[in-house]
Amino acid sequence: MAFVQFSKVSLSFADRDILRNVSVNLQAGTKAALTGANGAGKSTLIKIMAGIVQPDSGERLAQKDARIAYLPQSGLVHSGCTLKEECDKAFEWGYEIQRKIDSIGDVLKSNPHNSQRLAEEQAQLLARLEESGWYRREAAAEQVLLGLGFSREDFIRQTESFSGGWQMRIALAKALMCGPDILLLDEPTNYLDLEARNWLEQFLCEFRGGFLLVSHDRYFLDHTVCEVYELFNGELKRYPGNFTHYEAVRKTELDTLIASYEQQQQEIQHLEDFIRRFGYKATKAAQAQDRQKHLDKILENKIEIPESLKKIHFTFPPAPHSGQIVLTLDKVCKSYGGGKNIISSLDAVVEKNERLVVAGRNGAGKSTLLRIIAGIDTDYSGTVRLGSGVTAGYFSQDSAEKITGSETVLDRLERNAPLELVPKLRDMLGAFLFRGDDVYKSIDVLSGGEKSRIALLELLLRPVNLLVLDEPTNHLDMHSKDVLLEALTDFGGTVIFVSHDRGFIESLATRVLELQPGAFRLFPGDYAYYMQRLEDERNGTVGAFSFGTAASQKKSVPAAEKPLPRKETAGAAKISWEEQKRAASERRKAEREAERLESLIFQKEDEKAGLESQMADPQVYSSGEKIRAVQKKLEAVSAEIESLSAQWEAVASSLQQKSEP
Repeated sequence: MAFVQFSKVSLSFADRDILRNVSVNLQAGTKAALTGANGAGKSTLIKIMAGIVQPDSGERLAQKDARIAYLPQSGLVHSGCTLKEECDKAFEWGYEIQRKIDSIGDVLKSNPHNSQRLAEEQAQLLARLEESGWYRREAAAEQVLLGLGFSREDFIRQTESFSGGWQMRIALAKALMCGPDILLLDEPTNYLDLEARNWLEQFLCEFRGGFLLVSHDRYFLDHTVCEVYELFNGELKRYPGNFTHYEAVRKTELDTLIASYEQQQQEIQHLEDFIRRFGYKATKAAQAQDRQKHLDKILENKIEIPESLKKIHFTFPPAPHSGQIVLTLDKVCKSYGGGKNIISSLDAVVEKNERLVVAGRNGAGKSTLLRIIAGIDTDYSGTVRLGSGVTAGYFSQDSAEKITGSETVLDRLERNAPLELVPKLRDMLGAFLFRGDDVYKSIDVLSGGEKSRIALLELLLRPVNLLVLDEPTNHLDMHSKDVLLEALTDFGGTVIFVSHDRGFIESLATRVLELQPGAFRLFPGDYAYYMQRLEDERNGTVGAFSFGTAASQKKSVPAAEKPLPRKETAGAAKISWEEQKRAASERRKAEREAERLESLIFQKEDEKAGLESQMADPQVYSSGEKIRAVQKKLEAVSAEIESLSAQWEAVASSLQQKSEP
């Protein structure tokens, strides 16, 4: 069984212990996550496991011929060949075995005497190559590449033509397809969309080797690992179970640790106060010295709580009041270069307090739509209308490019924050991974990820009532995501967002807009409902939502289910032919009535949407008389919809009863 083992590994940087006597064993069947605060040394530990960094002390053992594949967080670039040729390099181990086989064959031809040992060695190599799946490498490579989101047209593209994110996908593909015994993956989901993450999740669940991975995606970890290693203050501790179980156990431990920390801090404060007040008085000098000795002992064993574990909570500025209709999209179309529409005839209405997630594969137009909504992209056809009193704030990864200047992070935030939030800025910056002296960094020296976090925090400090967020959780650790999620959940306005973090989406989204190239579907309900609906559609248990028509996007009524075929029973056999004929006639009549009611409901929903759009028209809402007239019509239409829906439910219930044996 292939394995890689580390025993009492230690590593220090300057006066800081990154690792202290760390031991871990990875083997076939290991499905483990490595977690810890930012800067705890997770990436360093994985590099030591991969043999890239040497520890100060300790031992690393790996089984002979064990293949260990390592994926770093970023920085890999490929060039000089096609995607298919680059991925074929992942099978170099197989080519090496093939060269040995050919070399033995040449020796056997030239010197057939005493060939038994060589023939046995050649047979072993041939069997090893066959068992490894070497001869099926092209099919395996294609499966991995398609699973990670590449198209077959990409196979012949030069690798240098791919962007940085796709470069890392190439590296991940090579790591997966090289037939590793041990996988070491540092943030493998950073550059993957939801579909690719789901595929990788399934791959790891079925992977027969062992793996250790770092990820800030809680959902992904919950569905792939069965043990968690936490790196905390230089020490590594193992927790059996999935990530949610680890968090529950760790919370109990941390509650005790934090309570001890707070008690110790109070004692330190009391001792320091006494020493400061009475240290100079002759009558109290002896007592002050005793307390100083006691304080020194406490400081020698001071409990340290990483910034990431300190409880941080913040709220947005109150969202300005707005009308019920926040956004109306009417026949929005977008194409690039005069070609086929990436967004075609998109109709949607977003109401106050909704959390709408825009879903779809890469290239479906998600980020494009958000730029259109935010007013960044104006090259489109159709109409985008913000409702009465709506003020929008927009965040994307490009927002980092606007963060420039020589002032410090804290100075910039203090200059832009509302006065009442200034006292909370240090905590907010801590939540977004600017901890300790990081707040005094100059803006000019920040990385792209750090600038992106500043841009997001600046947006959250503004008094807006519509947040348009494109990948807000990128560059955030799990703790920061939780802080952001809590703030967005409590936000008094509306949120339209794109994210590749499934746990974040499931916790926030209340409705789903699915984009496909040139088509769209709106799903009522949260993301879990959306995923279940897609699965039911694939299984054929429900009909598919239709694409792109306004009527198909209404939330009020699902399409009527066809009655189930009647089952023949002993009781049914006694029913006369006349009774069966009459029952069939009643069923047909009920089905026609259900269809009629559905049609009326859709018509009234369209009428309601039109009235709601009128209420967002300045010419209407600026006139008291006009707004009252429209409001009266809207109430009447809403009452009709409610009545028709009740009738439809009664007919649908009757149909279901008639279809039962």
